[in-house]
Amino acid sequence: MGDDIKNDSEDGNSPFEDIKRQFNDIFGSSAGKFSFMPMLVEGKSTAQGQGDTKEEDENAKFVEKIRAFNLKPREIKDYLDRFVIKQREAKKVLAVAICDHYNHVKQSLNDKNAKGKEYNKQNVLLLGPTGVGKTYLIKNIAKLIGVPFVKVDATKFSETGYVGSDVDDMIRDLVKSANGNANMAQYGIVFIDEIDKIATSVGLEGRDISGRGVQINLLKLMEESDVSLFSQTDVMAQIKAAMSMGNDRKHTTVNTKHILFIASGAFDKLTDIVKTRIGARSIGFNSQNSRKTDDSYEFLKQASTADFIKFGFEPEFIGRLPVRVACESLNASDLRDILTSSEGSILKQYVDDFAGYNIGLSVSDDAIWEIAQLASEEKTGARGLLTVLERLFRDFKFELPSTNVSKLEITKACVGNPESELEKILKQCT
Repeated sequence: MGDDIKNDSEDGNSPFEDIKRQFNDIFGSSAGKFSFMPMLVEGKSTAQGQGDTKEEDENAKFVEKIRAFNLKPREIKDYLDRFVIKQREAKKVLAVAICDHYNHVKQSLNDKNAKGKEYNKQNVLLLGPTGVGKTYLIKNIAKLIGVPFVKVDATKFSETGYVGSDVDDMIRDLVKSANGNANMAQYGIVFIDEIDKIATSVGLEGRDISGRGVQINLLKLMEESDVSLFSQTDVMAQIKAAMSMGNDRKHTTVNTKHILFIASGAFDKLTDIVKTRIGARSIGFNSQNSRKTDDSYEFLKQASTADFIKFGFEPEFIGRLPVRVACESLNASDLRDILTSSEGSILKQYVDDFAGYNIGLSVSDDAIWEIAQLASEEKTGARGLLTVLERLFRDFKFELPSTNVSKLEITKACVGNPESELEKILKQCT
């Protein structure tokens, strides 16, 4: 429908008349009740003019910030160390890739001659189990640089976009994260999680989805493509597109040339492929080559392009993700460090929650270690901490705000039996 509107409007017809005509075709005579008021959008009001000026000022400031990019890889890694425990190699690789990418963007903005130079974008692939900090790493990088960021799930996309989402929707979501500013979005970061789920070896029944088709569509975005801000399957979006043709054409598409794409996945089955290739598959319990499950990191580090192709990725697709790094799983000691050392520790959130009820929360060192060990048994990485803490504090949060308790001290014994500890506290209040 959008193409029909564009062609007719170029012949001199009003896009509003085209829309009305198409409504008549679709809905019959009842569509005649629709009335459009083109004077509200064809001419810019004073408020619109002021809005445009404000947006232009924001764009200018943002572009200047990109032009002034001067971060060094070590500075980015040092910043990430404040939030993410472990993942030393992943931090180094990401820091270098980020600096290479935004230095190229800066050169393209500052030097007209640089625009025509060949450049292979440093799109990144992160491999590793859930809850090790993959998303958190990228989110903090985007925050440090000050660029728009969006996280999407690869499993929600389909080849056609009619069942599931169109891959272009991730760019539209990036624009939304930039408060609708398309110019800012074209320098942002798109994080695609669960990328291993669109390998062609993984089948999803009852859904119009082709792993190969989604990969091919993603290829266009990861290189350079102009993405329409208006989905072809969204009638209202097409109406907005037609209404904006006359005076806002430059804001209807986003170019992906300078958008950095970072994909991630657990890649459990890839470990077996690598083991087979390097002859490290365990045979029997007494095999000298037998390894613990935690050693999957060692195999993921050795994954080659051929391994990814055998896993189910198209050669062209995996070739667009040249920077690859494996993330380590987290043990109980790492989880303890997250609670005590990370600036984003979930424990700080619970301290703030209780402070909202004027209750001071303190957790002993042995209690923290007990929490970390229980979280490790969850096998979900740092997410296990939230599971354990929620289970520990749920009844305290419910009961204590209605009492005169002003201090809550959590010990190892309390972690093991929170109900008993809460009962003691409540008896003291009566």
